[in-house]
Amino acid sequence: MQEKERIVHSWSGGKDSSIALYKVVSSGLYKPVRLLTTATYDYKRVSMHGVRLELAFMQAESIGLPLDVVYLSRNATNEEYESKMRAALTKYKEDGISKVSFGDIFLEDIRKYRETRMAEIGMGCVFPIWGKDTKDLAFEIIKLGFKAIICTVDSRKLGKEFAGRMYDLELLKSLPKDVDPCGERGEFHTFVFDGPIFRNRIAVKKGETVLRDSFYFTDLLPA
Repeated sequence: MQEKERIVHSWSGGKDSSIALYKVVSSGLYKPVRLLTTATYDYKRVSMHGVRLELAFMQAESIGLPLDVVYLSRNATNEEYESKMRAALTKYKEDGISKVSFGDIFLEDIRKYRETRMAEIGMGCVFPIWGKDTKDLAFEIIKLGFKAIICTVDSRKLGKEFAGRMYDLELLKSLPKDVDPCGERGEFHTFVFDGPIFRNRIAVKKGETVLRDSFYFTDLLPA
């Protein structure tokens, strides 16, 4: 039997990175050996999602993979992001890992950006859910048993009432027609606390919802 290729999986803690990891494992082609995320050093929260880093480590423990964190300063420039990511990825390459898997679905510019940056250091990308119909993918995520909470909402796309809601069939029915069912354009982000990739459920409780830089953040706390 051919040995599976070792890869790193880009991890946000949300539903897309979760089902992407599920698909990577299910393909039988790859063996994820580490998770990689970025976080703001000042706040110890996952970039964009605003989730406490403590919860991301709890996810990783339940999945059974080590989580590596690239720490960024507050209001980090793109140059800082690229420099620190390049350093982290170079270490993987030196360890014989040549690919990273991502949970992107249809944004061509993001895919091209990742492929270009990775190619610069001689690494490649895997996109396990690329090109999937996002409505079908949303239903699949729920059907597979992934349980997620909306942790971040773009106030320019959705109201505060969506922050902190469960990502379920009722939510999908209530989304405006111009909002992608998977929030692929950044309309919302999620935190997954249960599903087929987890060995145990992550116990969380909802804290305060605040508006910051046009985004509603629902603070999730370990229960």
